[in-house]
Amino acid sequence: MTSVYLYIPNIIGYFRIIINFIAFAVCYSNKALFAILYFISFVLDGVDGWFARKFNQASTFGAVLDMVTDRVSTACLLALLSQFYRPGLIFLILLGLDITSHWFQMYSSFLSGKTSHKDVKHTGNWLLKLYYGYRPFMAFCCVSCEVLYIILFLFANEKSTSLLSVCRGILNQSPLIVLVFISTLVGWAVKQVTNVIQMKTAADACVVYDLKRSK
Repeated sequence: MTSVYLYIPNIIGYFRIIINFIAFAVCYSNKALFAILYFISFVLDGVDGWFARKFNQASTFGAVLDMVTDRVSTACLLALLSQFYRPGLIFLILLGLDITSHWFQMYSSFLSGKTSHKDVKHTGNWLLKLYYGYRPFMAFCCVSCEVLYIILFLFANEKSTSLLSVCRGILNQSPLIVLVFISTLVGWAVKQVTNVIQMKTAADACVVYDLKRSK
């Protein structure tokens, strides 16, 4: 049992948790360092998956550790953004959607006897199949989402800021920043749509399970 805890992907997962602790500890005093550490942790999310496949060290514990780390780090960043921006409720809604969607997906996968929440082969929705079935597309959406939040964090000031005014200000920056911002905005939007679809599909799977069990 101990050996699973010491799998290379899981060790990377522990390292990600430490990095996130440090990042959020300095988020108010050093925004640039926070952004760098947070992004490194996010990149390591892909690295641990590569090691898991390379050394055949995929594990249920690792999958849960990976998802919990992802959800908690994103939730903390969204909570920070809700303090900086008005209306802050937007970021809290995004936080709720992110957690609810993934929790429903994990639980419905468990009920269906699947080994991974990314197994959506029997799902009828094409976008969900594309998201989990085509890794580059999933990577684009996830990277876009996190980078967008980092950009908004870096452009926020210490006082309450209008989200709309900051977005307008970003669009007046250099062409490269504008290109990155618009690209991440597109990927972010697709990911939110996917989250909604995932939540509804997973909820339907839970209902189907209940109906079968009641017969």
